[in-house]
Amino acid sequence: MTYRDAGVDVGKIRTAQKSIGDIISATHKMISAGKVLSGFGHYAGLVRLGSQTLALHSDGVGTKVLVAQLMNKFDTVGIDCVAMNVNDIICVGAKPVAFIDYIALRQANEKLLEQIAHGLVEGAKQSQMAIVGGETAVLPDVIAGEENAFDLAGMVLGTVDGGKPLLGGAIKPGDVILGVESSGLHSNGYTLARKVLLSKYSVDDSAEHLVQTVGEELLIPTRIYVKPVMELFKKKIAMHGLANITGGSFTKLPRLNKNVQYCLDGLPAPTGIFLQIQVDGNIETGEMYRTFNMGIGFCVIAPKASTEQVIRTFKRYKMGCKAVGRIEKGTGVVATLEGKKKQAL
Repeated sequence: MTYRDAGVDVGKIRTAQKSIGDIISATHKMISAGKVLSGFGHYAGLVRLGSQTLALHSDGVGTKVLVAQLMNKFDTVGIDCVAMNVNDIICVGAKPVAFIDYIALRQANEKLLEQIAHGLVEGAKQSQMAIVGGETAVLPDVIAGEENAFDLAGMVLGTVDGGKPLLGGAIKPGDVILGVESSGLHSNGYTLARKVLLSKYSVDDSAEHLVQTVGEELLIPTRIYVKPVMELFKKKIAMHGLANITGGSFTKLPRLNKNVQYCLDGLPAPTGIFLQIQVDGNIETGEMYRTFNMGIGFCVIAPKASTEQVIRTFKRYKMGCKAVGRIEKGTGVVATLEGKKKQAL
C-alpha cells in the first residue's frame, strides 16, 4: 500500500499548494503597515512591523481526530494541535507568543470541548505561550460521523528576536543533519496508518511490535520542541536550518535550501508503530520514509563545530539527538535505507 492508495496524493497536493501560493502572493503588496518578508513555501509567514518581525502559521490535527473519536478520548489532541503549529514557527527562529484555536463540532458537547481545552492548555504550557481566543462552531451539515465527531485546527503568532529569521540560506556542503527523536507518528500520515492498522485491529487490540494498544499508540501526543530550540537560539549556537518533519517527511527538506543535497545515511530502522504499519501494510521502505517521520520528528542542520552543543541541549530535555546525515553538493534528498545503495526520496 502507498499513501496515494490510501487516498492522499502528495504530488497533487503540492501542485495545488503552489497554485494557491502564486494566487495569494498578489496580496503581499496590499499590506497597509509593515512588509511581508516570507510568504508561501516555508514553515511560517513572516511580516516585518517596524523593528519587530512576526511569524504566523496555521495547522490542524488531521485525521488523528478520528482515532480520538474511536477511543472517546479527547484530552491529548489539543497538544497535537499546538505542536503542529509551534514546531513549524520555531523553524524560522520565532518564539511562540500567542495561539488561537478553531473547533468544529457535529453537535454541542461540553465534555468533549473541556477535554480538548485541557490538551490545548498543556500544549501551550510546554510552548510557554498564551491561548488568547478561538472559535467553536456547530456544523451538523459539514462534520459527518458519530455524535462526538469534530475537527480541530489552530493558529500561532511568534516573534523573531533580533528581527532576523532563519530561512536556510546559510546551509552549505559539510553541514551536519541532526535528527531529534519523535514521540511516535506525531500527527501526519494518519490516513495511511489508519487504513493499514484499523483494517486489521480494533483500537483496543495489541499488536506484535507495539507496547500499548493500537489506539493508545496512535494517540500518543506530538512532541513539542520549543524549549530546547529556543535555548539554542538564546545561547547563539550556530545553526543553518531547522526542519519539522511532518507531512511528506524528509522529502520537504529542500524547502530550506534547494541548492544543496540532503544526504541521509543515518536514519533509524523501522521499529515500533512504524514497523507495525510497514509489515501489516506491506509497504515499501522508501514509501515509509517519504510518508512518516520514522522516529525523527525534527532536524537541525548545523556546522560540524556546533553539533555537540546541539546534541547536549536536546539531551537536557530528555530528547535523543544524533547525526542522521550531511549536506553535500547537488540537489534533492537521497537516503541509504536498509544498508542499500542511496536512493532518492
